[in-house]
Amino acid sequence: MRVLDEYAAREYLSGRGPRVARAILAVSAEEAIAAAEEIGWPVVVKASVEGVGHKSDFHGVELDIRNPDELLAAWRRIESAAKAFAFPLRGLLVAERLKGAEFIIGAIRDDSFGPVVMVGSGGIMAELLRDTAFRLAPVTRDEAERAILQTRASRLLAGFRGSPPLPIGLLAEAVASASRIVAEDPNVIELDVNPFILGPDGGAAADLLLRLAE
Repeated sequence: MRVLDEYAAREYLSGRGPRVARAILAVSAEEAIAAAEEIGWPVVVKASVEGVGHKSDFHGVELDIRNPDELLAAWRRIESAAKAFAFPLRGLLVAERLKGAEFIIGAIRDDSFGPVVMVGSGGIMAELLRDTAFRLAPVTRDEAERAILQTRASRLLAGFRGSPPLPIGLLAEAVASASRIVAEDPNVIELDVNPFILGPDGGAAADLLLRLAE
């Protein structure tokens, strides 16, 4: 089994998976600054390391980087952390900073049930709340909406405590596209999108994990 880094996962899923946040791979601090200028501050910076599932486990992610000095400092910290774990750092993925409600979308090839898709509360709430709904894959957009409405996270969609309502259809389409990938591509063992950030005007995957059979 092979774990793709986020940059490779983006390329593998391009055009057929959930929309992902805009990002540029930088192999030097100078390229990272140029990428941030192109995308627009603030940005998120993440280590690009093949074979590592969760970058936050080794301080491989830094949020809300607002200027070149902060980016250079983040580059040094991430580079140092990767060296401490003997991870070969390919570079930094410089990504747009998204705002909105956080959801998790998962798709796996289960030994007993076959392709399965999941949706629920995302970000740090994913492990804390265990708020998820599952369906056999693939699912239609309507089936995905029904799964979403089974979760407590669905309360955010109508507007929670004064926040604007969110487009459930965009989230449902992201769930449906993830379900099609795991159902149609036998090489995909697991697709983990956490978080998928949904705002009033759109949504995108902020982080990806992809496991392939080979």
